[in-house]
This record gives sequence, structure tokens and C-alpha cells, in this order.
Amino acid sequence: MNGGTNLAQTAIEGINPGLNMAIFGAFVAITLIIVFRASRNTKTASDYYAAGRAFSGPQNGIAIAGDYLSAASFLGICGAIALNGYDGFLYSIGFLVAWLVALLLVAELLRNTGKFTMGDVLAFRMRQRPVRAAAAISTLAVSFFYLLAQMAGGGSLVNLLLGITGAAGQAAVIAAVGVVMILYVLIGGMKGTTWVQIIKAVLLISGAFAMTVWVLALYGFNLSDLLADAVAMEGGKGEALLAPGAQYGVSEITKLNFLSLGIALVLGTAGLPHVLMRFYTVPTAKEARRSVVWAIGLIGVFYLFTLVLGYGAGALVGAERITSAPGGVNSAAPLLALQLGGPVLLGFIAAVAFATILAVVAGLTITASASFAHDVYANVIKKGKVDDKNAEVRVARVTALVIGAVSIVGGILAREQNVAFLVALAFAVAASANLPTILYSLFWRRFNTAGALWSIYGGLAVTITLIVFSPAVSGAETSMIKGVDFSWFPLENPGLVSIPLSFLLGWLGTVLSKPGDRAKQAEMEVRSLTGVGAEKATAH
Repeated sequence: MNGGTNLAQTAIEGINPGLNMAIFGAFVAITLIIVFRASRNTKTASDYYAAGRAFSGPQNGIAIAGDYLSAASFLGICGAIALNGYDGFLYSIGFLVAWLVALLLVAELLRNTGKFTMGDVLAFRMRQRPVRAAAAISTLAVSFFYLLAQMAGGGSLVNLLLGITGAAGQAAVIAAVGVVMILYVLIGGMKGTTWVQIIKAVLLISGAFAMTVWVLALYGFNLSDLLADAVAMEGGKGEALLAPGAQYGVSEITKLNFLSLGIALVLGTAGLPHVLMRFYTVPTAKEARRSVVWAIGLIGVFYLFTLVLGYGAGALVGAERITSAPGGVNSAAPLLALQLGGPVLLGFIAAVAFATILAVVAGLTITASASFAHDVYANVIKKGKVDDKNAEVRVARVTALVIGAVSIVGGILAREQNVAFLVALAFAVAASANLPTILYSLFWRRFNTAGALWSIYGGLAVTITLIVFSPAVSGAETSMIKGVDFSWFPLENPGLVSIPLSFLLGWLGTVLSKPGDRAKQAEMEVRSLTGVGAEKATAH
């Protein structure tokens, strides 16, 4: 026990919380000024939800990268590679390949068909109220679990980056992150949030690039020497770092678990509401395609950096020091920064880590608030007849306040919990409930309202049920709930079962009911493929 305490003290020696806070405060101050400037042009629903469709493809691509590269991407994957090598890098591959699905299947077609939200696309040729309500529930479910994971993850990082160990101090920092995020969304809308994401993406990729070059320079730019050093480091897993199975071992169940996780990651991205909403901030479908190409390039380069940073942390910091530090596996990248550049580089990486959390939760919050205001308030409650053109934006802002408050409370309550299952749930719900419905709507003429409701609600129910009764929640050492075992589903991620079931439910609901409006189906097909009638930059 004493040895573990000494390791923890060694791990945090040299950290300067005051410097970390100063750098983070400078980032918040600069971005708030930008958000205030952006807010002067945020007047209509189009301005608030889609930034007036004024961003170019490259700008939106950088913002997508900022939205997508979450704290889990940066800190979690670096730590996973440092401790588990090959198995950890599979996360990077899954997150990257997912963008090819988004580019090929949804980006341009969504931009042509929708206006502000995923509900616009799904309700285009179906009964408005039930489909929009279902889309909003699915969007809120994905956004909430992803948001909760980000907030709770931020709380777990407080230990290492700011030296705050008490429960009250951690709760205060989570609350502060939530308040700043709410300010971004309330004041700047999508335009302000987009600029925050662009700045954060530039900082994150620049910081990762500098650290990658630094690590490689220490090894004469020879990756083999770096890998050999990581393997030889005491306290690590040795040769197992270079082969599959270091994390959970090699068995039939673990192989299926990895396959299930990979499917959820690859297909889930194309159904994440906060990613889909970004396609509406550009003026044309061509710019939507360009933005995804830019995002793929930036995200791909970043995930290559994580390979070097992960193995670099394993070689230069060591597994024992990482696991014994406050924050555990998430401390790998910050400790590597401390090892390379001392407190100054660590301060920068600490600020980037918090900026990452801020930018992602802001994107999630505006997506969830837009879905409620546009789909539920304007089109379900008001039946599309909103007299006051600013009422919808006011409802969105009030919703953002409520979502922000709930996420702060949830993040505080979940700060000690294993948040991996929350991220898994978000991706699995997106891949199960959202993606089948989107693909059927875009590509299957026979698809109708019943099919959409079956696939959304069925996918949501199946996914949540399987995760609740999986080892992610109970029955394993890493489970969220310790000391009990009510798991009967063997896989930690349900994607392998829930995604095919959702496609099946969508098909079944469709063939067991009457076909929809054929004229609307034809109109949607022409519009999605050609862009004729798509929302223009001047729309309100």
C-alpha cells in the first residue's frame, strides 16, 4: 500500500495546478469573447441551429474534428495503447473507419434532405408527429449518455490536472465546466459553438503533433526502437503489447466482444446526432462532402499520433506510474507531457483536455436542445404553426439550460463510476436506433412510419436492455455496479445483436403495414440525390 502511495506521489510530482488553471482560464476567456462576437448575428432559427449555413467545408471539417475528438479519444485511447498496446489501438481504427460510412452513406444525402435535425430527414415522407417525437427521444438518449460520460470523465481528470482530490472540489469543477458550456450554447448558438470547436481542434492536433515529433525524435524517428522500449518497460505487459488480447485475454467471448464494439464504433458515428447536425452548417451538399473529407484527414492524422503517444507513454512513463496516478489510465497523455516538457507542456495539455470536454459537451447540448425545440415544440406540440419566429430559439435556450443542469448533476453523481459503458451505450444506441432508420428512409422506397417507429423504439429498448444486463454494468471487476451480478448477456457492447435486430424490426414494421406516400418518397429520393429544393444559406 505504501509503495502505491509513493508511486502516486511520484506521478504527480512537478504538476503546477495554478499554471494549469491560468492556461485553461486564458482559453475560456478568449473563446467567450469569440462567442460573444458570434452572438451578434444569432437571431433566427437558422442562425442558432445551423450558424446561418455560413461555414465553408474546410471550416466545418475542422469543427467536426473538434466535435468528434473527445476526451475519450485523446486521454482514453492514449492510456489504452500505453497499457494494452494493440487492443487499445483498435479503438483508433474503429473511430477512423467510421467516417468512411458517414461520407459514403449519409453526409450529402442528409444535407440535401434535412433542415436542422435528424428528425427533419426521418419525418420528410412520414407522419410528422410520431416520427419527430421518436427521433427527439433517440437524440436526447444518445446526447445524454454521451454528455454524462464527458462530464464524469472531466471529474475524474480533476485529480491529476488540478490537484483537487476532495469530492466537493471535483463537484465544483464539474459545475464550472457545465456553466461555461451553457454560456457557449446560450450566447453563441451553433456559430459560437463551431468556433470553439475549431479553436479546440487546432490546439489539440497541434499539441498532439508536437508531442509525437518530440517522442519520435528521442528515438531517432525509429518506431521499432520505441515499440521495443515500451515492451521492455518494467511493470508492463511485455510482448503482449504488440499482439491482440492484452486487455482481456484471447477467448471466443473476447473476440465477439471486440467484433461487437468495432461494429458499434464504425456504424454508430454515422448515427450520432451531434455529428449529423454539423452537416447543416454548410451552404451546399458539395461543402458537406468537403467537410467530411477534411474531417477524415484530420481525425486520421490525429489517431496516428495516438499510436506514438500511447506507446511513448508506455516507454517513457511506464504502466505502473500511469495506473497508480490519480486519473488512472486517463493520465497517460498528461504524464507523458510532464515527462517531455515539464509543467509548461503539461499545463498546455491540461488546458486542451478541458477544452476538449467543453467543446464536445457544447456540441451535444446544442444538438439536444435543437431536437427538443424544433422537433417536439415546433412540430409536435405546435404542429408546425409557431407564430413568434423567435419562440423556437427561446425554447431551445431554455432546454439548453435544463440539459446543462441535468448533465452537471449527473456528472457529479457519476464521477466515481466507470464511464466506459456510457460511451458504449451512446454509440450502440446511435448505431441501433438511428442509423437503420436513416438508411431505410434514404434508400428504401417501401419504408414507412410504422417501420421507423419500430426501428427507433425497438433499437432503443433492445440496446439499453442488453447493456443493463451485460458485464459493463454488473458481474465483472470493471463493472459500474460492484458486488452484484445480474448480467446474463455476455458481451459488454450489444452492437453485434442490437444493430441487426433494429434493421429487422424496421423491415418487419414496414412489411406488416401499408406503404407510405409514394409521391413524397419520389420527392425525397430526387432531393437527397440531386439537392433540388435543399435548404439554402438564406433560409430562416
